[in-house]
Amino acid sequence: MVGQSRARLNYLRGNGAARAAAYTAAHAVPDRLARQEVARAARHESGRLGGARRRLAAPFVETGRAQASRELVLALCKGLEVPLRSRNELLLAAGFAPRYRETALAAPEMAEVRRALHFMLRQQEPYPAIVLDRHWNVLQANEAMSRVLRLFMSDAEAAAAGAPNIMRLTYHPAGLRSWIVNWEETASAYIQWLHRDLLRTGDAQTAALLDELLGYPRVPREWLALDLDASTAPFLAMAFHKGDVRLDFFTTIASLGTPYDITLHELRIECFFPADEATDAGLRRLA
Repeated sequence: MVGQSRARLNYLRGNGAARAAAYTAAHAVPDRLARQEVARAARHESGRLGGARRRLAAPFVETGRAQASRELVLALCKGLEVPLRSRNELLLAAGFAPRYRETALAAPEMAEVRRALHFMLRQQEPYPAIVLDRHWNVLQANEAMSRVLRLFMSDAEAAAAGAPNIMRLTYHPAGLRSWIVNWEETASAYIQWLHRDLLRTGDAQTAALLDELLGYPRVPREWLALDLDASTAPFLAMAFHKGDVRLDFFTTIASLGTPYDITLHELRIECFFPADEATDAGLRRLA
């Protein structure tokens, strides 16, 4: 099992130390290394604030004896690239009101956002595209994605794989796993993205999904831990083969730029592009 406490200990090493330390300190874990790491980050960030705030930064983080200002908390979060949801949690812990709102994607005030997402998905045709939430659940998909999925999965198999989730579809024995030619490469990249999500957020549902995926048959044991040397490139090669159908893609994952709503900040848009002329022609025939 990959619980949050185990993940936290693993992530206090190497390049992830500062962010992991920020998370542990923010959640009141009495870890001396964590306090020191956050103190260094605080000194760096508060140096830009000047005056008394610069003198207060290190004592606040290291000992908790000084009260951080709202400005300092936000500056520290920005320097450590803390997700918006966690920034709200840190502000609450410091005694301040949350700064960032969270609006359901189905809310009336999100109508323009939904229209924009639908436009992006439609423009991707005849190539597949999906919109994902922070837990990699599929919120929206274009017709091209539906057509491709039907080539490789029956309705019964889709039902067996559970609610549409791109991670689960990749790993579940009833999902796409049997038809992904480079499954180990693809699944390894996805699991590392999930590890990094857990590192950044400490989210319980992310931890549960990670545990589920790692519990599926024939998942390499080395995938249990975050690999700090793994590529973080926002694209991935993925090939599907079933019978006489062969589709080769490269995928990109993008997010919306600098939104101030948590829901929008956590959305991901994954687009699949043909990696060769045969795949391009095949997708156009399907359309």
